[in-house]
Amino acid sequence: MFVADCLNVNEKGHLTISGCDTVALAKEYGTPVYVMSEDEIRKTCRMYRDSITEYYHGRGLVCYASKAFCCKEMCRIMKEEGMGLDVVSGGELYTAMQVQFPPEKIQFHGNNKTEAEIKMALNYNVGHFVVDNISELETIDRLAGEAGKIANVSLRIKPGIDAHTHQFIMTGQIDSKFGFALETGEALEAVKAASSYAHIRLRGLHNHIGSQIFDVDPFVAAAEVMMDFIAQIKQETGIVIEDLNLGGGFGIKYLESDQPVPYGDYMKAVSAAIFQKCDALGLDVPYIYMEPGRSIVGEAGITLYTVGSIKHIPNIRTYVSVDGGMCDNPRYILYQADYTVLVANKADQERDTKITVAGKCCESGDLIQEHTLVQDVEVGDILAVLSTGAYNYSMASHYNRTPKAPVVMVKDGKARVIIRGETFEDLLRCDV
Repeated sequence: MFVADCLNVNEKGHLTISGCDTVALAKEYGTPVYVMSEDEIRKTCRMYRDSITEYYHGRGLVCYASKAFCCKEMCRIMKEEGMGLDVVSGGELYTAMQVQFPPEKIQFHGNNKTEAEIKMALNYNVGHFVVDNISELETIDRLAGEAGKIANVSLRIKPGIDAHTHQFIMTGQIDSKFGFALETGEALEAVKAASSYAHIRLRGLHNHIGSQIFDVDPFVAAAEVMMDFIAQIKQETGIVIEDLNLGGGFGIKYLESDQPVPYGDYMKAVSAAIFQKCDALGLDVPYIYMEPGRSIVGEAGITLYTVGSIKHIPNIRTYVSVDGGMCDNPRYILYQADYTVLVANKADQERDTKITVAGKCCESGDLIQEHTLVQDVEVGDILAVLSTGAYNYSMASHYNRTPKAPVVMVKDGKARVIIRGETFEDLLRCDV
């Protein structure tokens, strides 16, 4: 039933997360409410850090992909854990800098960074720009020159790998809005262009083949393709690529049937491929970056709701409506994302009732899960949706003028608010 080590059942039969009773959390903080386990987050960070030490002799940095879930407290935790940070917007960068995150550990991504965002990143002295297109190279060179700086750059490369994932979250194939294609020669031309600018230092290459991937082989194949390209660059241009960013995309457990590969196994297999390629091609092993996001926070988070109504449609389905929905979790309406759902106040009972979880928004597609098994459910019960730590709060909206739910962090049986719930007054703050 449980997808993460931080979840359990107490003597009352209630679901717990990091020692906190979820029913008590719902009563104290109201619903809907996001709950995140700090214990689980830190444990996963340390596993990734340890993998760099074990498989790359410490020559690397794990950068948390903050788009999965970004707030000041998450940036503080990443800072304390010695992690780097992957940001994709001025807002994420600004959030990180408000907690004095080390800028040299920040990688700034995005396929259409604005001039204002580039200027902000230059001003903060971010470690790397991960560049997506030639226009961006030209803009960074011009703005860096105006600021009297040299910008470190890595080029995002499409390695042409089928990641065996949902088509909306595949990013390594040639038909993607991200990056330079290898097949067309575009990537090599970008390398030559980047090395020609006076205010750009070409440091590395980046690739990311997709998200929620359960296979090791695509990561190994992508690493081999990237090492071959590094060798080609050196042979044809004399340019030595110092850094290789392997991206993220490691799968997590949403359902009991999901079987993600242990993250250390990914690192072991990919590092072996890189070392073998370096030996065969006569290359030095590059400094390694990786960018896990979902796998750091996904299983560490749950969302709690209160059941408001139940509607039985004979021979069709049973709708169980909760006090949240697509505003706090749009992933089902976007791409039918799977989740494990259970009744938090009956977590010790068998899940033998098939329901469809409906949200409260005025939208027929506002569903969180269809035809899913839960315990016998009644009005007033607390419904828990598991593995919602990634891309739920990040994608939350104000549809129907709905305030965003609070986020509560739990650790060692204690809870604290890290993002307060919005009020109706907050909804009007920008109205004129």
